[in-house]
Amino acid sequence: MSRHPTDPSGRDPAGPLHGVRVVELAGIGPGPFAAMLLADLGADVVRVDRPGPSPLGGDPAHDVTNRNKRSVLVDLKTPEGPGTVRALAARAEILLEGYRPGVAERLGVGPEECTAANPALVYGRMTGWGQHGPLAPRAGHDIGYIATAGALSMVGAPDGPPVVPVNLLGDYAGGSLYLTTGVLAALLTARATGRGQVVDAAIVDGTAHLTAMFRGMLAEGTWQDARGRNLLDGGCPYYGVYRTADGGWMAVGALEPHFYTEFVTLLGLDGEDLPDRADPGNWPGLRDLFTARFATATREQWTAVFEGTDACVAPVLSLREAAGHRHLTGRGTYVEAHGITQPAPAPRFSDTPGTLRLPPAVPGAHTSDVARDWGVPGLLDDRP
Repeated sequence: MSRHPTDPSGRDPAGPLHGVRVVELAGIGPGPFAAMLLADLGADVVRVDRPGPSPLGGDPAHDVTNRNKRSVLVDLKTPEGPGTVRALAARAEILLEGYRPGVAERLGVGPEECTAANPALVYGRMTGWGQHGPLAPRAGHDIGYIATAGALSMVGAPDGPPVVPVNLLGDYAGGSLYLTTGVLAALLTARATGRGQVVDAAIVDGTAHLTAMFRGMLAEGTWQDARGRNLLDGGCPYYGVYRTADGGWMAVGALEPHFYTEFVTLLGLDGEDLPDRADPGNWPGLRDLFTARFATATREQWTAVFEGTDACVAPVLSLREAAGHRHLTGRGTYVEAHGITQPAPAPRFSDTPGTLRLPPAVPGAHTSDVARDWGVPGLLDDRP
């Protein structure tokens, strides 16, 4: 496990977003993750937490999505609370919130209120259904958003139910990454024109956007609108997972012909009269052959066979195992920081790398510091 550098030699450790001030109205899931991305890249992110216990429970000191941030406590239901948030927004370039549509407005911290004193503010809104549409006011979670967007139907075996890909696909890929891209694009415009804008990032929109390639393949007839029957959804025998003798799994992605040739050779089937892989009618037979071969040795043994080759085969590692993989340790992909094993900032920059400057922010821990640094003395009056 490598230790992430905080002052790389010859490079500016401040990060590419150094000097950008961000207000994050505390929420759960994709909003905090988007704010973490900005904080990892050097932004000064102030998370506005509400008094009381965390909505998800647990120890906030271990919530990695709150790393590199500072936290203040503000009760938006008090007469002073909304004014304090507006004062923070007046000194920021970006504000992120993840309330249901209309809630921020009712609390007095909506876009109109916050931009009154800061017309250049980029106001990022993170929801599942978006700010308008028939379902906009309804509750929801990742699984429902990706189901509605069509993505969940694509994951799983053809004869089984859709498989839940934890909440990576909706919350973080379709939500956080699109919110982050949106507010940074809007920030460029705001700096050029002096005018901010509202960024409406909906998980259903982002998840649908992620399916762009498959929509094209569906239109040209090279993708079936049914899971487990296509090249990239596990239907293809040379793009899937196989159980090993010890109960482990190996992931195979030998799509290109020359990679496939190396794969079947190392699998010990080079002397076999294999069916034509280009004919989907032969896929079940090929899958049976590959399944039988992988079942003859352990995951460790197959890893030794394929590692260092271009067969495009890898062991399926757990979270704990991944942190110790020699390639990831060699790159410093996972690091030990502030007593927690966690992913390092990504992507990487040659001159202004992201850093792990602060541990996960405990609610209210930085109220005095932010009041001083941002010039918002009213923060101190909101402390319980």
